[in-house]
Amino acid sequence: MPLLIREAAVCLPGRTGMMVVMPLTRSEATARAAIIDVHSYEVHLDVTTSGDTFGSRAVVRFGARPGSSTFLEFEPVAISSMTLNGSPVPSGSASDGRLTLADLAEENELVVEATMRYSNDGEGLHRYTDPADGNVYLYQHLFINNGGRVLPCFDQPDLKASWQVSVSAPADWKVATNGELVSHEAGEWRFAATKPISTYLASLFAGPFHAVTDEHDGIPLALYVRAALAEHLDRQAEELFTITKQCLDRYHEMFEIRYPFGHYQQAFAPEFNFGAMEYPGLVVFRDEMIYRSAVTDSQRESRANVIAHEMAHMWFGDLVTMAWWDDLWLNESFAEYLGTRVAGEATRFTGTWTTFAMQRKAWGLRADQHPSTHPVAPVEVRDTEQALLNFDGISYAKGAATLKQLVAFVGDEAFLAGLNEHFTAHAYGNATLADLLGALAKASGRDLSGWAEVWLRRAQVNTLKLALSPARVEQTAPADHPTLRPHKIGIGLYDRAADGTMVRRSLLPVEVEAAAQTLVPRLDEEAAADLVVLNDGDLTYAKIRLDEASTAAVPTALPLISDSLARAVLWAATLDAVVDGERPVAELVTLVLTALPVESEVVIVEDVLRATRSLVDRYSTPETRPAALELVTQAADRLLAVSEAGGSRQLAAARGLIGATSETGRLRGWLAGEGVPDGLAIDADLRWLILYRLVVLDAAGLAEIDEEFARDRSATGAQWAARCRAAVPTAEAKAAAWQAIVSDVSLSNRLVEMTASGFWHPEQLGLLASYVPRYFAEMPAMMRVRGGMSAERTAGYAYPELAVDAETRRLAAELLAREDLDPILRRVVQDADDDMRRAVDARF
Repeated sequence: MPLLIREAAVCLPGRTGMMVVMPLTRSEATARAAIIDVHSYEVHLDVTTSGDTFGSRAVVRFGARPGSSTFLEFEPVAISSMTLNGSPVPSGSASDGRLTLADLAEENELVVEATMRYSNDGEGLHRYTDPADGNVYLYQHLFINNGGRVLPCFDQPDLKASWQVSVSAPADWKVATNGELVSHEAGEWRFAATKPISTYLASLFAGPFHAVTDEHDGIPLALYVRAALAEHLDRQAEELFTITKQCLDRYHEMFEIRYPFGHYQQAFAPEFNFGAMEYPGLVVFRDEMIYRSAVTDSQRESRANVIAHEMAHMWFGDLVTMAWWDDLWLNESFAEYLGTRVAGEATRFTGTWTTFAMQRKAWGLRADQHPSTHPVAPVEVRDTEQALLNFDGISYAKGAATLKQLVAFVGDEAFLAGLNEHFTAHAYGNATLADLLGALAKASGRDLSGWAEVWLRRAQVNTLKLALSPARVEQTAPADHPTLRPHKIGIGLYDRAADGTMVRRSLLPVEVEAAAQTLVPRLDEEAAADLVVLNDGDLTYAKIRLDEASTAAVPTALPLISDSLARAVLWAATLDAVVDGERPVAELVTLVLTALPVESEVVIVEDVLRATRSLVDRYSTPETRPAALELVTQAADRLLAVSEAGGSRQLAAARGLIGATSETGRLRGWLAGEGVPDGLAIDADLRWLILYRLVVLDAAGLAEIDEEFARDRSATGAQWAARCRAAVPTAEAKAAAWQAIVSDVSLSNRLVEMTASGFWHPEQLGLLASYVPRYFAEMPAMMRVRGGMSAERTAGYAYPELAVDAETRRLAAELLAREDLDPILRRVVQDADDDMRRAVDARF
């Protein structure tokens, strides 16, 4: 090891509200990769000190073109020493989030000791104090461009290296990382070197957490959670391990390369920005996925899907990593598709494609129609700032739906063969769209370049509409994105049976041409059906419109169809038509009242109630909204009355009723244990939901919130309390909440997001009128003190989407005209304004 030359500590500002960090551009990354080959990171973190900083010592070994210069991402608070190949590096080399190095040798060793800052925004090394017991927990999240907040590193996905981590921690803590544990003694933890991984995949979880361990097929398994959630993890560990083992087995059946990263640990972290993150060897989830209250089966299915999704990343993203962020779809689209597929094939949750049709695909369709739309695989992602914006419904859900369509075209055997060839060719390395298409083309014997051009390289969505006499599928595209695509779909013909149910008589396979219309002569040969379902089986990604007779038949036919996926297709098409203003929200509310009380699929119940409530709040006028909400309440009440006691439908119905009702006496009674339906547990989370609605209706206030928080002094309780305080309909409460949203950097990511999510309510628009212009005036400053995903979420939650009028749109246009507008805020406002355009059109 070279001699360490110490210099006087150099103090630098931390990122929060201070340091200007330049995004990494693609051209910079390409140039750096041409001269740099990173071998390893040897990292020691000292987290034993109190306060808001920690110690970091890094040894970075890398090859380079002799005599060249480069830079590493690095955001220190203070530098104790820096040496390159044994010689001091000038302290001035570190500025603006970068450490510049000159006159490199063929082989180099950089050694840096520095003081770094903990974060409270879910990025870098996040520090959290549990309100339940005062315990402190840390987790590391270096995602996209945050590696420099922990150590100097070459922070781009195609510069992979081995990581060897050691940690000095308080004696009563536990520590877990990507690498397998080598030793721990007296607060010193050492871990084995990893296989080559990208910087954004380096993980760490530390604190006095509770652990449960197991083993499967030679793979050590572990679950980690905060001590306050230990009893809940112990109750759920068997289910979590069972799902993990089932998914591992299924992936091993599909893929020739076994799970490649040694142990498989899963940590549940507080205030995690994503639902989960695929760190190899140590997957991290939001710890809300360790349930402390009653949940529905659809929530458990969602958790199983996330487990399967993150496990898919062990191959797509971790073993083989995109070369740059323009191929993000190679990570997320595949994980979304395979997670949905494997959870449905391997676990007890067999209805995952129904959930996909209702939830995820709708997310993709909305994102794809916004002004910010982009291709699944864009040709160019200019920098890491733009890359962050592409983590959306297009890269996830549209990409997954596109892959489902691809499998329908090439066949499953060829699809899996192509994936296996791809893994073998690029294991522990990086790959591009061309690499994967080459492997799939070879396995299927088909040229996929034309398919990829229209499905992956071009944005926006097609609408498929069924017309009769003669039978044909009409395809349209938006004028500014006029691409027509081939679609392989099914058309289902349904008849009313003697017992009153709707039975599918036949399913016609149809290959829709990339043309304005495709004739379907087989449908003309069939006897007339009571209902014809276009895209039955949900094979393609498109907006679906039925023929006129089938549209008219939906209200009576929908409750009689036994196939949940077919019902999801019909519900999704109905909701989408209302969003587009093709059908009035009053018609949707009537359908909800007649059809939803007999719906057996919980995810359909939950999503229809959620989407309908949102549409009623934004598309109904102030005069018609109360009546519409009353019908939604009646629908939930009817469902509640016929649901099995203690079952998922009962809980979903109760939540829907609480969110829609204005009957405060009933809600107060439930809180007091009076009039509660048999089997419905008024547990901690349901109590908060009831109290939140009472606060919105001005039937409870700060005293009741404080009392409830004293009863539930937990992490979730703190978040609910923040949301409820923001909902209090007084000028003082709104002023305090707004100050927290726009300028209180002491608040953690989750608390500020919950505050923003509780601010706007239709019942309070008179009180909130002054905050509409304040959003557009003050949100740019908020973006200067917060960053990343938390800033994006806060700006989105705080948007005045309920102030549906032309003046809100004028203010949005005025803000968007600014050339200096933060790109994250620009996207939030663009897309929210587009949603408001639809709402204004629907109202007026």
